[in-house]
Amino acid sequence: MPDLPFDAGDARLAAAAWSRLVEPGDTAAGILVSRLGPVAALDWLVGAARGRPAAVPGEERPWEAAVARWVPRLENLDVRRELEVLHRLGGTLVVPGEPGWPTALADLGEGAPFALWVRGDPTVLAAPRTAALVGARAATAYGQRAAADLAGALTEAGTVVVSGGAYGIDAAAHRGALAAGGPTVAVLAGGVDRLYPAGNAALLEAVESDGAVVAEVPPGCAPSRSRFLARNRLIAALGAVTVVVEAAWRSGALSTATRAAELARPVGAVPGPITSMASVGCHRLLREGAVCVTDAAEVLELAGPVGSATVAEPAVQAGLLDGLDDVAARVLDALPARSAAPAENLARTAGLSAAEVRSALGLLELAGRVRRHGSAWRRT
Repeated sequence: MPDLPFDAGDARLAAAAWSRLVEPGDTAAGILVSRLGPVAALDWLVGAARGRPAAVPGEERPWEAAVARWVPRLENLDVRRELEVLHRLGGTLVVPGEPGWPTALADLGEGAPFALWVRGDPTVLAAPRTAALVGARAATAYGQRAAADLAGALTEAGTVVVSGGAYGIDAAAHRGALAAGGPTVAVLAGGVDRLYPAGNAALLEAVESDGAVVAEVPPGCAPSRSRFLARNRLIAALGAVTVVVEAAWRSGALSTATRAAELARPVGAVPGPITSMASVGCHRLLREGAVCVTDAAEVLELAGPVGSATVAEPAVQAGLLDGLDDVAARVLDALPARSAAPAENLARTAGLSAAEVRSALGLLELAGRVRRHGSAWRRT
C-alpha cells in the first residue's frame, strides 16, 4: 500500500488517526498503542498491512484478526480532512498527555480513547469536580424536573454536569446546568460535526458556548448503537459519580451505571413512584446496591469527601417545639393555640410539677416563645 499522505511521525496526527481507524473501546488497539505509542503503532500497522508484521514487545497474541479489521480504514486514510472540518467548526483536538486531557480516562485502561474531538472549551473536561447525570429518553415530567433541579444545584455548587446530549433526562440535565449559569459537557456517540439528535441541535450549541461537546470519533462518523454503548463508558469515566435520574427496566442509562461501577465510581439513583414503569430501572439499581439520592447535597456526598462541597440547605419553617428541652416542649405544647391558660392548668395538662412549669415558663418568656396575659400565659 502507498505511504500515508500526512505526517505519520506527528504524535497528535497519529493519535487522531487511531481514533479514525478503530471503533471506540477496541482494547487490541489500546494495547498496541500503549506498548508502542501512537506513532510507532501506526508504523507497525502500515508494515502489517504490507505483509511485514513486526513483533510487539511484551505481547505474544495473534494480531491477524485485529489487523484485518483495521486495514480497510487504512486505505485512503488522511486525518487532515477531519481536522480541517474540526477547525472550521472552531473545535480542538485533545490527546493524552496534553494540558486539558481528563486524567480520569486513564481508568479505562486499554479501552481509553486515543483522542477527543471537542467543540467548546476543552478545559472543562478536566474540571476538578464532575457528576454524570443520565436517564431515559422517554422521560416523564417528574424525571425531567428532577434532572434539571439536580443539575442546577450541582452547578451552583461548582460541579460540572456530564451527560449524553440525548432527549429526555440528558437534555433536562444540560438545561438545568445552563440555567444555573455553569458549564456542562455533552458526550456524543458520533462526530461533533453532526449534533445528534437533530432536535437537540440548539441545546447542544448552547452547551458548546458554555461548556463542551465532545466525541472520541472524528467528524464524519455517524452515531450507531454500538457507539452509543461505547460512549457510555466515557460518561461514566468523566463523572466522579454517576446518577441515574429515571430509567425503565431496559434503559441504556443502566449501562452507564454498570460501567461506572466497573470503574469503582459511586452510583446513585433517584427513586420514583412505585407505580411508574419509567423508574423501575432506578429501583432495580437501588436493590442492587446503588445509593438513593434525592438532592444535590447527597450527590456531592457520593462524589467526594463529606464537606468538600456544600449545597445550601432548603428553607424550612421552624417547628413549634424546635430547640426546646423536654420540659419546656411539654409546657409550650400544653398551651392552647389561641387562648391563654394559667400555670396550674399547664401543670395538669403537661403532667409536670408546678415548679417545673414555672421554671419552663420563665425560660420560654426569655426566649420570646410565650408572654404573660394577666395571671395566665399564652404563646407569642
